[in-house]
Amino acid sequence: MDEARLERIGEHLRTRYVEPGKVAGCQALVARHGQVAYSESFGLADRERGTPVRDDTIWRIYSMTKPITSVALMTLYERGTFQLTDPVHRFIPEWSGLKVWEMDGAGGERLVEPERAPTVRDVLTHTAGLGYGFDAEDPVDKRYAETMLTADFRNQMTLEEMSRRLGDLPLRFHPGAHWRYSFGTDVCARLVEVMSGRRFGDYLREVIFDPLGMPDTGFVVPESGRDRFAANYYRSADKELVLFDDPATSRYLEPRPMQSGGGGLVSTTPDYLRFLEMLRRGGELDGARILGRNTIHYMASNHLPGGASLSSLALGTLGQEPYAGIGFGLGFAVTLDPVELQTIASPGDYYWGGAAATLFWIDPVEDMLVIFMVQHMGSPYNFRGQLQQLVHQAIVS
Repeated sequence: MDEARLERIGEHLRTRYVEPGKVAGCQALVARHGQVAYSESFGLADRERGTPVRDDTIWRIYSMTKPITSVALMTLYERGTFQLTDPVHRFIPEWSGLKVWEMDGAGGERLVEPERAPTVRDVLTHTAGLGYGFDAEDPVDKRYAETMLTADFRNQMTLEEMSRRLGDLPLRFHPGAHWRYSFGTDVCARLVEVMSGRRFGDYLREVIFDPLGMPDTGFVVPESGRDRFAANYYRSADKELVLFDDPATSRYLEPRPMQSGGGGLVSTTPDYLRFLEMLRRGGELDGARILGRNTIHYMASNHLPGGASLSSLALGTLGQEPYAGIGFGLGFAVTLDPVELQTIASPGDYYWGGAAATLFWIDPVEDMLVIFMVQHMGSPYNFRGQLQQLVHQAIVS
């Protein structure tokens, strides 16, 4: 990679985002063939206290928790604990009576029997018929809100309680008929608990974090790490940066009943790099094997029915995430067609991001991975598309 061309990443982030105050601070890392080619920090982790972003700043990674949860569940798959075709109600009995919401012919609503039961693969791929409670106009999302199943519920109940409540609510569609971003990965975390007999956070620590050497990744920011914990922001209606979560009073400072597999972790760039390096290397890092090579290849394949893309199967939008030219695997989005995506990318690269605009991708063709950390809720900026341009233009051989 051309070092001078890589410096365009920092120039772009500084002049377009940090210096104008669109974000307080951020961090970008590019690694290729197992070597870090670019790693820089910009701006402030905590604007109110004047704390700069540093290499080991602790970030809320929100939905970048999901690939970790999916890997945890697949470690149990490799032990023969379940099949992807197993119905979820085999492990969560409250799901045995699920119904599907439909419109009837007279413009009313009805609940019908599902064409088949939702499976483990369905919750891994967000095709089970679940939702996230985001859409106030959606008939099923309204029921989520009435039952306290909203994006803020994670402080209030355990994974067991969450899964039970989901079993009392209708599915938005027949399993496999559509893709809809959902609490499915939290259900995966509950499946880990049921199958392993351990609390989800304990399983992650024993099976993934400790073997890989990820000391700063977890559901709580420890006392020793609080001076490294970033503030979280959002953009107000008048486009000003406003504090969303103060690191000195954040809920991440104390244990919570919910260890959310869908979005509960904090981490650092060095920690997340070790997780991604394990994936890039085929499941092993520094002698610690987490998954088999074939399992990772299978997870990073498109599992949408009929090889469909999100543009033809997804219900609703998801922030800045593109749907055209994108499939979905067992815990990751997968690039199917860069031309349809209209961004320089490699077919088969897999990725995801978080609610505060953090993101990563792994590119098997270029043998490369990229991590971007920032804390900006509801970001209107297409950081992934911009970084894909900036990173790929720096590859010269």
